[in-house]
Amino acid sequence: MDEKKEKDALEEQIRENLQRAFMEKAQENVPDRFMSLLAQLKEQDEASHGEE
Repeated sequence: MDEKKEKDALEEQIRENLQRAFMEKAQENVPDRFMSLLAQLKEQDEASHGEE
C-alpha cells in the first residue's frame, strides 16, 4: 500500500510541476516575429475572401 501512496504522491508532484511550467509559458509575451507572421496570414486570408 505504501508503494501506491508513493506513486500517487509522485504523480501529484509531476502534475503540479507541469502545471507550473505551463502557466509560466502561457504568461510569456508572443514574440514580435510571430505576431508579424500572424498579421501577414490574416491579411492574406482577408484578401482571398474579399476576391470571392
